[in-house]
Amino acid sequence: MNLSPKRQQGLTLISLVFVLGFIGVFVLLTLKIVPIYLDHGKVKSALEALKATPDLATKGEFEIRDSLSKRFNINYVYDVKQDDITVIKHGNYVKVDIEYETVVKLFGNLSALAEFHDTIEVGQE
Repeated sequence: MNLSPKRQQGLTLISLVFVLGFIGVFVLLTLKIVPIYLDHGKVKSALEALKATPDLATKGEFEIRDSLSKRFNINYVYDVKQDDITVIKHGNYVKVDIEYETVVKLFGNLSALAEFHDTIEVGQE
């Protein structure tokens, strides 16, 4: 007769709750932060489309801002404001600089801040 105690295997209820909570926090972070980077991809694609515009160097600052604003409205980008866009124009040289930040509330009083800075340059100075 074997009297040695049987070895127990598996998770206890407390460790299972801990593991599920840990996974839940990462899922919450993913669901809150991934859309920020998806929107940033839309901002970058709008800048690249603007850079591909054939007559960009001949456009004025208002036309460039208006073109970006329309592209942002089409793609539902609301984090970039007009104050975040800087347009520098010297002759045939155009530099468009977008610097913005996004704050997303995670839970309670905890938030996540993401800062982005993108630039395109077209023409010769």
